[in-house]
Amino acid sequence: MLARPEVSVIMDRAVGCGGEVAGQLGAGGLGVRDEPGGASVPEVAGQLGAGGLGVQGGPAGASAQAAVSTAVSSQPAVRLRLDLAYDGAAFHGWARQPGLRTVQQTVEDALGRVLGLPAPPRLTVAGRTDAGVHARGQVAHLDVPAHCWAQAADTAARRLARLLPADVRVPAIGSVPADFDARFSALWRRYSYRVCDDPAGADPLRRHDTLCHPRPLDLGRMNEAAAACTGEHDFAAFCRRRAGATTVRQLIQLTWARPVPGVAVATVVADAFCHNMVRSLTGAMLAVGDRSRPVGWLAGVLAAGIRDPAVRVVPPHGLCLEEVRYPPAGELAARGGATRRVRLGPGPG
Repeated sequence: MLARPEVSVIMDRAVGCGGEVAGQLGAGGLGVRDEPGGASVPEVAGQLGAGGLGVQGGPAGASAQAAVSTAVSSQPAVRLRLDLAYDGAAFHGWARQPGLRTVQQTVEDALGRVLGLPAPPRLTVAGRTDAGVHARGQVAHLDVPAHCWAQAADTAARRLARLLPADVRVPAIGSVPADFDARFSALWRRYSYRVCDDPAGADPLRRHDTLCHPRPLDLGRMNEAAAACTGEHDFAAFCRRRAGATTVRQLIQLTWARPVPGVAVATVVADAFCHNMVRSLTGAMLAVGDRSRPVGWLAGVLAAGIRDPAVRVVPPHGLCLEEVRYPPAGELAARGGATRRVRLGPGPG
């Protein structure tokens, strides 16, 4: 029960979307009064749950806290897509980790402020990049109350640019169909890996996104070896296994080119990637390119289906997520369903 007939809670209008939730709580009979200069929604939620401001602890306090959560989650929602770019050098990867600076934590915290949410939202991402890996074409989605987005839509991109640090940007943010899923709707992801095989001519300004390889590379040999890996295969030999996860992938493209003398760039396109797959494939192809291994060695490792200690997992800083491609809006649901089906391996023949 409430300790007195009506709980008077002063809310902060500056939280925008959250302020409206406070007003709705009051209209719903919790006795919440919306006035300028008061506490924020997260503070009120905590005080209600802790038994403060005239609300008893125990079941009654928990009920009040649940009402706050319900008032937020029951709002009509809109799904948003974010396009992201970041320099991964100073991040401990994409995913939130306690006490560490990550891309997810940085972007979610900024979004919570821009959208006026009572807590940072949770992003679903196309590819969970490791520590040190960069992105030019990362994609994520989130669901937010529709009225929050209506208030923030015109200024969201500009405000995010002011709030976010210089090593992460959100070039675009906007509403998408509810069937859009940044992870499961993707048709393919495209990564690049940049290598300099002319140490004397290496550009010092590119040292944070380019691996320096000590020996010249024969790209003809590398492309010949890579051809054996395209198509649908079990890439267990090039992946770190995870419980309950398949290592079967459709590798669409694996090629090397020289954009400028002394630099070799791999283009790797697949429907999805398992952990360390691109970096392991790159390490194996470098061994073929510098003639440490024969051209046929890569196909043999793939066929063996087990990790080969001779395959070097190259450092993360040369790797960049360049693009994620999605189908037209009318095909999003079907693509999501197909992606969620676990593949057991290539078919017969």
